[in-house]
Amino acid sequence: MGTLVAHSSADFPLDARPVGFVCPEERAFIAQLCAGDEAAYEGLIERFERPVFNLVSRLTDDSADVPDVVQEVFLKVFRNIDSFRGNSSLKTWVYRIAVNEARNHRRWFGRHKKQEVTIEPRPDQPEDCQEWLSDPGLSPLELAIDRERGAMIEAALGEINPSFRAVLVLREIEGLNYDEIADILEISLGTVKSRIVRGREALRERLVEYLKQREPAHAGWDARTVIAE
Repeated sequence: MGTLVAHSSADFPLDARPVGFVCPEERAFIAQLCAGDEAAYEGLIERFERPVFNLVSRLTDDSADVPDVVQEVFLKVFRNIDSFRGNSSLKTWVYRIAVNEARNHRRWFGRHKKQEVTIEPRPDQPEDCQEWLSDPGLSPLELAIDRERGAMIEAALGEINPSFRAVLVLREIEGLNYDEIADILEISLGTVKSRIVRGREALRERLVEYLKQREPAHAGWDARTVIAE
């Protein structure tokens, strides 16, 4: 792990909608967190560590920095849990912090580092990224093709506009609905829908370029088959 850097809680504005989005069980869990209950903190990490890691890894340009970004996300959650008012679900609140922290890191990365983007999967890329579209029932050849297709999608995601990337990751990979995405990114529902449409088109264009570069090996592939409609 790298050196931890403290940031202001102002990086992620709190909710302003009426109270009522948190179920009684989750309110009790949050009360335990606010009281400093060690078991509750362990439960929070167990519940969100993998989802947050996957989300940050797809929004951060340098995969080597993902663990540090994830650690900073949980530090912010722990420091600011007393400020959580229950105006959205705990998941939405944690995801908003993760998205903002990844965005902050990307800005820092853009200012302080220069790195070429590769279309080849990184050797240290999380395994679940490689298996994004895999089906355990497929033959070894089909499985290899699906893994390559998944790696291609991950590479293409890394090259499109970060605003489009964020909505596509939240929608297509995390499976969130439009309202949840609007809440996490703090944008309007119309903006969410627009970015998803434009993001899918940008992703399709990148995939078409990849397929052209790799012909004739993938002559039978269609970029539209690997983008959710």
